[in-house]
Amino acid sequence: MKVKSHYPLFINGEYVDSKNGELFDIVNPATEEVIATAAKAAKEDVDKAVQAARTAFESGKWPKMTAAKRARILNKIANIMRERFDDLVNAEVLNSGKTVDAAKGQINQAIEDFEFYSAAAITLQGDVNQVPNGFFNYTVKEPVGVCGQIIPWNYPLMMAAWKVAPALAAGCTVVLKPASYTPITAYMLAEICLEAGVPNGVVNVITGSGSEIGPYMTQHPGIDKVAFTGETETGKDIMKRASDTLKRVTLELGGKSPNIVFDDCDLEEAVNGSLFGIFYNTGQSCEARSRLFVHESIYDEFMEMFLEKASRVRVGDPFAKGVHMGAVISKSHQDVIDGYVKLAVEEGGKILYGGKVPEGEEFRKGYWYMPTIIGNVTNDMRVAQEEIFGPVVVVMKFSEEEEVIRQANDTIFGLGSCIWTKDHGRAHRVSSRIRAGIVMVNCPISAFPGTPFGGYKQSGFGRELALETLNLYMETKSVVSYVGGKPLNMFGI
Repeated sequence: MKVKSHYPLFINGEYVDSKNGELFDIVNPATEEVIATAAKAAKEDVDKAVQAARTAFESGKWPKMTAAKRARILNKIANIMRERFDDLVNAEVLNSGKTVDAAKGQINQAIEDFEFYSAAAITLQGDVNQVPNGFFNYTVKEPVGVCGQIIPWNYPLMMAAWKVAPALAAGCTVVLKPASYTPITAYMLAEICLEAGVPNGVVNVITGSGSEIGPYMTQHPGIDKVAFTGETETGKDIMKRASDTLKRVTLELGGKSPNIVFDDCDLEEAVNGSLFGIFYNTGQSCEARSRLFVHESIYDEFMEMFLEKASRVRVGDPFAKGVHMGAVISKSHQDVIDGYVKLAVEEGGKILYGGKVPEGEEFRKGYWYMPTIIGNVTNDMRVAQEEIFGPVVVVMKFSEEEEVIRQANDTIFGLGSCIWTKDHGRAHRVSSRIRAGIVMVNCPISAFPGTPFGGYKQSGFGRELALETLNLYMETKSVVSYVGGKPLNMFGI
């Protein structure tokens, strides 16, 4: 399965042109080359996709299948993805500018997501509850319905898997809206689902302007649930629009995650983990550990090692061996990142490393930014409070545990956090007080299939990647029966 030159909309199991016939270019951010075109959906196309999903839900086979049969199909999806692993990796690198190593890890996890939810599908069960004599009560789990799923450009296939796999496991149908920058692997996934035995209309893919068809999806009366990953302001708008039809909403939004390095840490381990925590995926991660707090007693030693290792972070051709950071997604995003770096200097920050587009012929084309470390920052500066979503970390000293907990929590966000210490008591004590959905202790890895992923505060609500995620795609129906021998006469007449 290779990258195609053109991607129409994928509705009801087949490719169809958009109603208006409009197209947009899909660009490789590492070269600025147009690698394909895609259909730009209009509202009428959204209606068509929703109707296909609605028909598949209300009169199709998928919701009525046994959980065991759905599980076998989810497992087949995973198997086909493994068979086409290299094609998926190639498409993801071309489309997003991320490195081959990053793409391999993310697509492996996408495959494991389908394997996980294949097993999780057969765990769905109701309950029998205690009720008064003569009555019998049981509950059943039923799929919520048609799900509108809006995914970001930073982890295109992995984020699609995080949403599609549990929705399918629950028996729902899907209208998937990938980011306009990175739609290719969403199309590939839809084709794989069809080949694996997912019926027509269960998985539909529409592409186009997020600012146009995204709000329309959110308000659409034919969609029962919206799941969104993206920035916080868009999440707020989705909540407002979804309220008109009281549809279910789950949101995984922005972050400004603290990375706390205590004086008793394994220094080299903390440095290595801190590098990965901010520069992995070119810093384009919602849970990127972008606020680095280092205890004052080890600050100089830590920073010497951190800066030296940052100088060895290799930026370049995403397909080249040994490259750690690829391109950023677009010219406009490159400008946003650079604007924040300039703002940091205006606010009194000092660029300790990077802070610019790398030099050299290989960077003449494409959208690049150096790994960037900014010191002399206070936690109230905009660069310490606002999500930059790029390879930029701000560094601050602290002296007391209580002080750093207060600063770590002093943000509107609450997605990720990280603690480096050899003191297990401190690790759990601080973890319990950090207001974030994810706490990483002595490691930079935030999630595996089976571990809940989601945020506190303005980082959103609902958890993905875990067993509990299935409940977000299910309704609980309570059935009360009277089984007593004497007929009921509640009015006594």
